[in-house]
Amino acid sequence: MSHVPLKNPPVPFDPRFEHLEFDEAETARELVETLRGIMEITAKDYGHAVRSVHAKSHGILRGTLTIADGLPPELAQGIFAKAATYPVVMRFSTNPGDILDDSISLPRGMAMKIVGVPGERLPDSPGADQDFVMVNGPAFSASTAKAFLGSLKLLAKTTDTPQFLKKAVSAAFFRNC
Repeated sequence: MSHVPLKNPPVPFDPRFEHLEFDEAETARELVETLRGIMEITAKDYGHAVRSVHAKSHGILRGTLTIADGLPPELAQGIFAKAATYPVVMRFSTNPGDILDDSISLPRGMAMKIVGVPGERLPDSPGADQDFVMVNGPAFSASTAKAFLGSLKLLAKTTDTPQFLKKAVSAAFFRNC
């Protein structure tokens, strides 16, 4: 199997990269609180519950993921280590919790649920699915849970902002999304 060399090769997984921050439990609590706050505002606005983030779906697809045999070692990690075929469900969305007009330029999301993935699970993790959550940017906007909390709190403050203001801000900051 031939492949195009990667411009930026992936970093092989190493457990040394995973570590809990000293205040991660508090950060997780604040994330839940902030997400709940967004959900309460949008439920009041729409008369029913919607997701706290990525509320607007642009499409849902069902398909098959085929993992080729003979991937280069830098790609043959985790689920991609062995050739296999899995059913998948994909969802396309925009990132805020409020359902905005398509003329408002925002980052787009894509989530993929891979069904029936064998392997080790985190404690108390039910099922045999693996989820990939992606956004159309060169990198995720926050390198830590604490940094993501800061971004989420900013998003939460704009949840009830009128759409015409969001359109103006999106034109300035997200015109390439």
